[in-house]
Amino acid sequence: MQGLIDTIYNPSLLVGIFSAIAAAAAILSVGMPLLSGDRLGDRMKYVAKERAQMRERERARLAAEKNRVSLRKSPKAYMQQVVDRLNLRKYLESSDTRDKLKMAGYRGQAALITFLFFRVALPLVLFVLTLLYLFFVGNYDSQPAVIKVLIAVAAAYVGFFAPNLYVTNQVKRRQQEIQQAFPDALDLMLICVESGMSIEQSFRKVSQEIGSQSIALAEELSLTTAELSYLQDRRVAYDNLGKRTGLPGVKAVVTALIQAERYGTPLGHAMRVMAQENRDLRMAAAEKMAAALPPKLTVPMIVFFLPVLFVVILGPAAIKLMKL
Repeated sequence: MQGLIDTIYNPSLLVGIFSAIAAAAAILSVGMPLLSGDRLGDRMKYVAKERAQMRERERARLAAEKNRVSLRKSPKAYMQQVVDRLNLRKYLESSDTRDKLKMAGYRGQAALITFLFFRVALPLVLFVLTLLYLFFVGNYDSQPAVIKVLIAVAAAYVGFFAPNLYVTNQVKRRQQEIQQAFPDALDLMLICVESGMSIEQSFRKVSQEIGSQSIALAEELSLTTAELSYLQDRRVAYDNLGKRTGLPGVKAVVTALIQAERYGTPLGHAMRVMAQENRDLRMAAAEKMAAALPPKLTVPMIVFFLPVLFVVILGPAAIKLMKL
């Protein structure tokens, strides 16, 4: 037993064992990468394959949505002919008309042609329908013909300005939607900018995230991202964002972005201040709506609540008086 222990603790034997282990480890460290294959190449091939599949899925999605959503739509042929023959673009079109249509979310020539067509067609349609109703359908034989014609002219006058009223209502509704979601979009944009993303990437990321809250704001940010990509002057893209929305808060943010582009000032602090200001504006608008409720509830309370209250209070006394 003692001889076995002496043999195991023999320095020459230990040196030989450790030398063999070191040699085997060296051989394995050199040979294992050669036996494992090209992992980086396989990984790159896998990533390229996934990218190709994602591209194909995106193309299929865009092809499926092409018939449903399009920023550029061709106008109807008959509308185009009426507008061109009557030269309506010369007499009715203005820069304010284009700006209002953009603020309402209607872009391109199709929206403008449709708007001009209805400004001419709707008065004629209302004039004819009013005349038919007054002379043939309704029982207005006692009224003179001049009064009936004047009523039809008044209906035509209303029809001439009805498209403007519709566009104005759409502008207000769209501005309210954008104003509700814009402070949250600024917070997201601030996070993206402070994380090191460029302003184009920030706009693109925020447009993807804010779509669940406001489709109109996501659309405007997407258009701004596209304009930042192909316009030579980036200031024009920011100005277009302010013009398309028409909101003071958005215009203030646009001014801050233009100054940052020109003078190289940091965007973080400015965007944080702008987000707080827009949030205060949203809160002020909510408080204004809440303060307007009491005057609006006065008439319903007088008409519906007070009679019931009088019946409940005076009803038992009236019953007792009737019994006496």
